[in-house]
Amino acid sequence: MKNKNLMRFTTTALLFALIVVFGLTPLGFINVGVVYITFLCIPVIIGTLAMGLRQGIFLCLGMAGVSLYKAITATSALVAPLMQDSLGWVIALCLFPRIMVPVVTNGVHRLLKMKNEKLSFAVSAAAGSLTNTILYLGLMLVFYVLVGLENPTLLGTVGTIALTAGLPEAAAAAIITAPVLMALKKAGLLKRL
Repeated sequence: MKNKNLMRFTTTALLFALIVVFGLTPLGFINVGVVYITFLCIPVIIGTLAMGLRQGIFLCLGMAGVSLYKAITATSALVAPLMQDSLGWVIALCLFPRIMVPVVTNGVHRLLKMKNEKLSFAVSAAAGSLTNTILYLGLMLVFYVLVGLENPTLLGTVGTIALTAGLPEAAAAAIITAPVLMALKKAGLLKRL
């Protein structure tokens, strides 16, 4: 029992550190013009599928903290209007979508229970990543309306980002997560976590 708890703690700490490294360095982002493809969801998804919902929620709080730090210290053009109106909008924007990532990832994985576990991991990872993108950008649009920003160009930009960044992020999550989890399982670590 002691070894299992130590393994769980160590794995959670490593994934949390990876979130911080991904969030605070260029390693976690691919910049394509104004679009940032982020890999911050991947450690949260791996932690959720490897260790369960509780660790996934802890990891997503780390992701939300890093996102909030970035929003405050390096405010993007899309977040700036919300930041000018209220920091509360930005906190909600950074927190709610991130919390839903492990919830949806875990839920989809439990619903699938496929014989092909690798495919189940990939689909669950893609669902978790898409949850982050859809809720983040969707909530951003709702907040824009609430603060009176209904600029068609701005709204079009958000829609374009959803397609150009969201789909590649989901594909990356599926492609990276499934082999990592299968390797953990093969090494006998997935069951022990």
